Amino acid sequence: MEISNPSDDLNQPLLPSATKEIPQKNPKNSVAAAWWEESKKLWHVVGPTVVSRVSNATMNIITQAFAGHLGDLELASISIANNVIVGFNWGLLVTQNKKRRKLICVILKMILCPQLGMASALETLCGQAFGAKKYGMLGIYMQRSWIVLFLCCFLLLPLYALAAPILKLMGQPDDVAEQAGEVALWLIPLHFSFAFQFPLQRFLQSQLKTAPLIWVPLLALVVHAVLNWVLVSKLEMGVVGIAVVLDISWWLLVLGMYAYVAFGGCPLTWTGFSLQAFSGLVDFLKLSASSGVMLCLENWYYRILIVMTGFFTNAKIAVDALSICMMINSWEMMFALAFFAGIGVRVANELGAGNGKAAKFATKVCVVQSSGLGVLFFAIVLIFRGELALMFSPSGEVGAAVDDLSFLLASSILLNSVQPVLSGVAVGSGWQAWVAWINIFCYYIVGLPIGAVLGWGLNWETKGVWAGMIFGGTAIQTLILCFVTSRTNWEVEVEKATSRVGEWSISDKDMESHRK
Repeated sequence: MEISNPSDDLNQPLLPSATKEIPQKNPKNSVAAAWWEESKKLWHVVGPTVVSRVSNATMNIITQAFAGHLGDLELASISIANNVIVGFNWGLLVTQNKKRRKLICVILKMILCPQLGMASALETLCGQAFGAKKYGMLGIYMQRSWIVLFLCCFLLLPLYALAAPILKLMGQPDDVAEQAGEVALWLIPLHFSFAFQFPLQRFLQSQLKTAPLIWVPLLALVVHAVLNWVLVSKLEMGVVGIAVVLDISWWLLVLGMYAYVAFGGCPLTWTGFSLQAFSGLVDFLKLSASSGVMLCLENWYYRILIVMTGFFTNAKIAVDALSICMMINSWEMMFALAFFAGIGVRVANELGAGNGKAAKFATKVCVVQSSGLGVLFFAIVLIFRGELALMFSPSGEVGAAVDDLSFLLASSILLNSVQPVLSGVAVGSGWQAWVAWINIFCYYIVGLPIGAVLGWGLNWETKGVWAGMIFGGTAIQTLILCFVTSRTNWEVEVEKATSRVGEWSISDKDMESHRK
């Protein structure tokens, strides 16, 4: 079997207008050699992305630990405010009225998804521009994303300013609502950091500049731990100190990545600030909105599962068990989302370079490797079942409930090892708009009604809702994406990428003038 150039050096991609190369016979151009070369390129993004996600999750765990040592009220207020901003997992809340508080945090977390999703437009544009050697456009794209996301941040400011009355309206105790509202105001600087952090991450990933995605989060993690010890334990600044540390830590991520970009780390793709960034903002907003909708529809789907579970009998045990299952699932999702980022970069780079066969090969390699990891986690969950709950709760009832949900958890993990890869292919190819429609159909027209029928109609409660949403929604969506990807004409996708790069690019004359 002969593979067409999947092992070409990514830093020397073909121009879209270049004459297509005739494959040369080479004894090293075997399937195994091509597979190894593609795996190295893929894991050049996947590995650092996992490290970055684990570091950020650890920062949030440290925050919860220091808040918990202050008291139940402080933990509750930090947990709720931090869910609004950072989206930290709702499963760690330990105060009274736990069921309601978890459900509220899930709802609040859903509000922040658009900002993260809108930044994904850069994965398409920067990745394809880099493959096409339109290096100067990457910096322009990132600046456009900064502008769009920065303006979107202002749309969410009322949520922070009115956090206290909103929480009271949702049934939170007055003391928790007031303190969470105070924390939310202190976290506004963190909120604006996202507008710059997410684009910087995608800007660096698209050109395989992944070293700063390892050392910057690790540096921020160390600073975060030290500052919490100083401001909270020593200076006794309470929840305000915790909020200030979060602000500093997340802005350190932004400044660290920007310092790498601005001071010589990306000489080809960053030439400084430009007025060109203010052109084409409407079209950029449209693509960003499509990316945001695509991600939101997926994220909200599983948040709705938690909300629905809260209405069943013995909801406390149900929500606790589901919280543990979702916590375990979120650990595996760190790898799945890293593959999402990796394949998005690889597909975008190869399409921009005019190499459709290499994009197809990269997709196959990523699907096989991610699926293999999914099978491993699938087996671990089925082997240990309810014993996994002991890491989070000593309750026998909760352990039995987790054991009862273990097959659904394992199935969800297995599906999530494939679905994010296919979504990453969609992002790399620029298919966000039609994938959003697929998500609407599978998740909300098929999955949710089936889950409701099984949960309430057949009285299967949590298992019914989850089973319906997994096999009625996620599985169908995965099958559709598998079919569409397998039937894709990659040469047509190359033509689309070439057209997109040409349409969004500024002229060489303007770029040269900007450099001067």
